[in-house]
Amino acid sequence: MSHIDDVHVSEPGLVVLDVTAHDEATAHTVMSALERSWATSGVCPVHREPGEPGVKVRIYADLRRPGTNG
Repeated sequence: MSHIDDVHVSEPGLVVLDVTAHDEATAHTVMSALERSWATSGVCPVHREPGEPGVKVRIYADLRRPGTNG
């Protein structure tokens, strides 16, 4: 995963979530669920790291703002 920039956590309520899941479908389900609760970077592309289990994705979220169900 790439470096987390200071701007991504510059204020209370801003978070960066690194998710590891068994497969892409599970990762997409998690991203969609988070998007319903909070403003997020949305459903992002997932990737595999050689020698590491599962797939990985990084999500940026603003817990101060409601998501699509807000």
